[in-house]
Amino acid sequence: MDYSKCLKCLREKLIISQKDLAEMLEVSFATVNRLENGHHEPSLKTKRKIRDLCKKYKVKKKKKD
Repeated sequence: MDYSKCLKCLREKLIISQKDLAEMLEVSFATVNRLENGHHEPSLKTKRKIRDLCKKYKVKKKKKD
């Protein structure tokens, strides 16, 4: 799964900021920023939270090209 695209789609669908998403994922704003920009890979715990949010809000998972 391409987490950077997934997070961007999730934020766009929910119309929230990176700060708001960070609070939902229980991580820092800087972490969300790095993940969205593809600079870091999320931890397993964060991957699970992202997956759960995508399911809850029906955001389709995008695979890396």
